[in-house]
This record gives sequence, structure tokens and C-alpha cells, in this order.
Amino acid sequence: MPDYLQDQVALVTGGGRGIGAGIARELASAGARVAVAARTQSQVESIASEVGGLALEVDVAEREGVERMVAHTEREVGPIDLLVANAGIGNQDGATWEVDPDDWWHVFEVNMLGVHLCCRAVIPGMLERGAGRIVITGSGAAYLPGSTHTAYPASKAAVCRYGETLSNELGGRVPVFFFSPGLVRTEMTGDAPDDLPWTPPELAQRLVRVLASGRADALAGRYLHAEHDDIEDLIRRADEVERDDLNAIRLRR
Repeated sequence: MPDYLQDQVALVTGGGRGIGAGIARELASAGARVAVAARTQSQVESIASEVGGLALEVDVAEREGVERMVAHTEREVGPIDLLVANAGIGNQDGATWEVDPDDWWHVFEVNMLGVHLCCRAVIPGMLERGAGRIVITGSGAAYLPGSTHTAYPASKAAVCRYGETLSNELGGRVPVFFFSPGLVRTEMTGDAPDDLPWTPPELAQRLVRVLASGRADALAGRYLHAEHDDIEDLIRRADEVERDDLNAIRLRR
């Protein structure tokens, strides 16, 4: 795959482990200069050292911390060309009515508010420079049936709606993508059974690399699945996707 990202600056939140770490590695292999952000300093230092990038310890649910993260990245690495808003946490343990409301809400603070704070911090600079892209990690939990805990799927439904609406608001000036990585074996999926339909982790990494390249900009605001969508096919069919309102989470009446 050609290296479209030579010397572009990418900021990856939740980059200390799992899907985010894989995305950081993939972008670095494509030539990007990567800033790796997460709450655990040892993890971000390990991944940043591996990819030759910048390590940032941050809680994305804290406005001042996010603003410092973006300012530090731009000071040390350069203007941010790509934000990968990947940081997220799973459901809190216990039934919805038994979980402490502050713990339940914290899932939204990380998964939804964290995405918003990161986007809010990078968009002005992208608009001023006339360049930049945003990729948001969503989840099939946003729309698939069967969830039995409320916080995580509700927060991811909000994230997907946010990504589509933000794309509309920016009107093509900053392409915004949101995607599902599929069911990937990470620390978040914990002790889930081995016989589930697990998605190879490299598929999310490869999808983000294509989205970062600019070749898929016509698909901004569309829901993309790392395993079930053929991104190259969708790029070729971008006019059809727009005309028929494909790859959208819709209630059709």
C-alpha cells in the first residue's frame, strides 16, 4: 500500500493499547509523525517509543487536559493533520439501576464528551489551514440488537450521530469519518468467549490508513465497518453511496 501520509501529523487518542496502538503503528508505518495519547503513561511511552512518536498522558474527558494535549502536539510535532478520536471505555459492572449514576455517566464523559473535546480542540486549526481529517471510533453496539447494558451502546449511538452531524456542519472543509472496528479482542472485551465472531485487529488499522490518505473523502459522514465494508469498493461507488444514502444508520419508514 502506498505511503500517502509522509510527514503528516497524526494524533491518536486511546493509543496506548489495543485498537489505538495498532492504528498508531499503522500510521507511523505509512510515514506519519504520530502523537500517542492515553491515560496510562507507561503504555503511551511504550507505543510512542516503538513508533518514534510523542507520548501524551491525558484524560480526554477533561477539557483543559485535551487543550494542553493538542497545544503540546502542535508545539513539539507540528500542526495536526489527522485526529483519530479512539479513546473509549466499556460499560460499568452491574445492572443499570444498580450502577452509581456517576460511574454510568463517566462512560459518556469518556466516549462522547471526550470525542467532542478532541474535535473541538483541533477543528479551528484545521479550518485555518484548510486541511485536516477526523476519524472517530464508533461501534456496532450503536445499532445492533442484544445489548444488555445501557451506557456503552448509548454512548456509541451518540458518537455515531455526532460524527455524521459534525461532517454535515463542516460541509467538506474537514472530512469527518466514523467507523466500527468490529469485535476485536482487546482488554475491553475481557473474558468474552472464544467462539464469538472476532474481527482481525489489523482491519481497523488498514481502514484508518485509507481514510487518512484522502482517497475516501467522498465517504465522509458515512458509517463504515472495518470488516463488513470493502472500502476500495465504496470509494469507487461513492456517487451511488451518496445518491442512495447508503452506509447510514437510518430508520426507514
